[in-house]
Amino acid sequence: MIRRLVVPPLEALRPFLPQVNSADTATRDTVARILQRVAADGDRAVRACTLELDGLDLPPETWEVPRAQWLTALDNLPVALREALELAVVRVTAYHERQRDPGFTFTTPDGSALGMKVSPLDRVGLYVPGGKASYPSSVIMNAVPAVVAGVRDIIAVTPPGGFLTDAVPAACELAGVTRLFRIGGAQAVAALAYGTATVPRVDKIVGPGSRWVAEAKRQVVGQVGIDSIAGPTELLVLADDSAMAARVAVDLIAQAEHDEDASAWCVTTSSALADALPAELERALQVAPRAEIARASLERNGVVILVPTIEDAVAVANLRAPEHLEILMRDPAAVAAGIRHAGAIFLGPHTPEPVGDYVAGPSHVLPTSGTARYASPLGVYDFIKRTSVIEYSAARLAADAPHIIALAEAEQLAGHAEAVRQATRG
Repeated sequence: MIRRLVVPPLEALRPFLPQVNSADTATRDTVARILQRVAADGDRAVRACTLELDGLDLPPETWEVPRAQWLTALDNLPVALREALELAVVRVTAYHERQRDPGFTFTTPDGSALGMKVSPLDRVGLYVPGGKASYPSSVIMNAVPAVVAGVRDIIAVTPPGGFLTDAVPAACELAGVTRLFRIGGAQAVAALAYGTATVPRVDKIVGPGSRWVAEAKRQVVGQVGIDSIAGPTELLVLADDSAMAARVAVDLIAQAEHDEDASAWCVTTSSALADALPAELERALQVAPRAEIARASLERNGVVILVPTIEDAVAVANLRAPEHLEILMRDPAAVAAGIRHAGAIFLGPHTPEPVGDYVAGPSHVLPTSGTARYASPLGVYDFIKRTSVIEYSAARLAADAPHIIALAEAEQLAGHAEAVRQATRG
């Protein structure tokens, strides 16, 4: 069911590393047509696409969910779920408040002032996946960092089928979302990117979705900003002989149950654990509610990698650059010191990956497909922009003018040089 490899050499892993590819031609072309329709025809095109793709004819005046309905949904939640959502909001807020950037200003000896002004984005769009399931945690993990950043308007969209539960509008109320619309797919991304008579245009779109949503986000870059193009979810477990095979198995299955494209790896220095893991996976799958999906994921993308040393295990992790990295080793903090590339690191036997999905504090929106080599988790910094501020004193302008003029003339920009000459004359 799950492949087994022996490493080094690291080159043996190359066929198993994720590839960041553009969408297939059919998806790309279909999404492009949807975007063009919405850009040209606004609400009418969104309504038509929703009828064609979702089988629902929803007039624009029915898209927005009234705030009173959010409050009713919140009141209707089971107590345990409401408490869990409230805890998640508190924890995610507390964590992300530490990411605030106040900017800076400093004065030079000649009296000039230089600085960086930090401002929140005015309006962001939040795509909340839905249709087959409801994901209130996505609302919290995307919206709360924006709220902490100071974003004025957070416009959420979710497929009409996903609104059938109370959890999403309740989470919108708790997390600080401003408005919620019952539209989904590429047409919802287009509505957020271009704006329509009903849906306001945003400055940035965040949140996961189907391949159609991901491709739509890719194609509207430049019109708006986006967080990332999310790939299938991933987990890599580093384990030594102190880890229990049964524990590793359930952690791998917890990730594999997301969907058939999910990736779950175990990298271990213990041959005994590597030998025991396949049987433990089979045992755990016998009682797993989503066993069919998890089994398909493990058969397609699961790997057990046996390495001789902890250093080799760390090298594999850095090469894979996983979204989630669990360390089930005797000194997890020491091992984590060598990790350069991972979206989130989970240390020790009391920190299974799902704690990060829900209530630990950091946003669970993480880089996938190996992009942790250069990308970061979603945070407050995704919802701000920075502006340079420059104020020269007369003394500094006089001192710098010859250098500026020399550079301007070297680039044949005579107007630049003349502007500086005029400024130095008062």
